[in-house]
Amino acid sequence: MRHVHTTDAPRPAGHYSQAIVHSGLVYLAGQLPIDPNWPDAPHGTVEEQVTRVLKNIEAVLRAAGSDLDLLLSVTIYVTDIALWPRVNAAYAAVLSGHRPARTVVPVPALHHGYLVEVSAIAAIRAD
Repeated sequence: MRHVHTTDAPRPAGHYSQAIVHSGLVYLAGQLPIDPNWPDAPHGTVEEQVTRVLKNIEAVLRAAGSDLDLLLSVTIYVTDIALWPRVNAAYAAVLSGHRPARTVVPVPALHHGYLVEVSAIAAIRAD
């Protein structure tokens, strides 16, 4: 088992790793749309938050030896299911033709007032 850390994504604010690599898979902790270079930045639109959170996920995946095209399963937590069409459109714009398995979970609130949080599992790139 290997712990993954990159400064290109927000550092953990609690007792957890950004990701764990085990048996050829990367297990990513839930990522909020925090800009690691500007953590106090305004939250932005839900589309901007989805794009930011996927950039954070991409940074962690690359540090682990993976990438967005190797995502296997994604869980998206969204604070208002009415935002779903906008979340889905922004997600599709980033992932393009790649369609990992996905679960959407409506939640009443997220830390710091964010609208989305995303966790994922991905494969490690074969050498």
